[in-house]
Amino acid sequence: MNATELSWPSPANNADPDAEVVQESAESYFKQVSARFARNKPAVIGLAITLFLILVALLAPLLIPHSPYAVTAFFSAPPSGEHWLGTDQVGRDVWSRLIMASRVSLLVGFSTVAIYVSLGTLIGLVSAYVGGWLDMIVMRITDMFMAFPFLMVILVVVSALGASLQTIICVLALFSWPTVARLVRSSVLSLKQLDYVKAGRALGLSAPRIVFRHLLPNAMGPIIVNATFGIANAILSEAGLSFLGMGVPPPTASWGNMLSDAQSLTVLTDQPWLWVPAGSMLLITVLAINFVGDGLRDALDPKE
Repeated sequence: MNATELSWPSPANNADPDAEVVQESAESYFKQVSARFARNKPAVIGLAITLFLILVALLAPLLIPHSPYAVTAFFSAPPSGEHWLGTDQVGRDVWSRLIMASRVSLLVGFSTVAIYVSLGTLIGLVSAYVGGWLDMIVMRITDMFMAFPFLMVILVVVSALGASLQTIICVLALFSWPTVARLVRSSVLSLKQLDYVKAGRALGLSAPRIVFRHLLPNAMGPIIVNATFGIANAILSEAGLSFLGMGVPPPTASWGNMLSDAQSLTVLTDQPWLWVPAGSMLLITVLAINFVGDGLRDALDPKE
């Protein structure tokens, strides 16, 4: 046999065909979801606004003309060339506080969701996959948490522990995970009856591999949608707590405690620069995130 007759298999021929099929299927699914999301104009606009707000929060120290804590001699001054949105009741620049407050509000929203989605997903996965007495106990604990009046319990816990940014994030996450846990549990209960899960068990795959590599990716759609809406809800909850004086303590700026200055009729009627900017930012942010959530829900809908 001549050397020229020898042929060595190329790396492409050695590639796992199943892995290639899975990769191509994932890429095709991602393209389909992206195309459906792109057709939803409000969702695309909401995503652009959300990304812009995140960029503003990251670059906040570069965008503020004054320190958000510096007190000037101009109390409740109207907008001017030096103070674009005027000053508050103690002489602090409203524009600077508005920009810095975006950091606090977005940090609360994303941090709270990251914690409770991770916790709820883990609890829901384990509860549904193991089943039996463990599932029953976990679901009764979940029902107990969901039976609490959300805002009242948070007010009591925050007042007992003391208002701070870390406390707000932890308390909101502590009472928000049950929704995700029940959502994940319902998805996994249906998924674990499918043939590929039974085949994995028959092949001797470990429970963590089946749960995290096969069940979790197929349950990610509802989790992502719930997390998106959860960011908006966490921002609103923080604003409500701060408005009631139980949120982020002064002098740290948040949109909620900026709105708390508008509790008097004089401010509402004669000094709109003290509450309109913060209220507008809160409205725009929540609407933008909700539009993104609506777009993701439609794009990830299996019926589509």
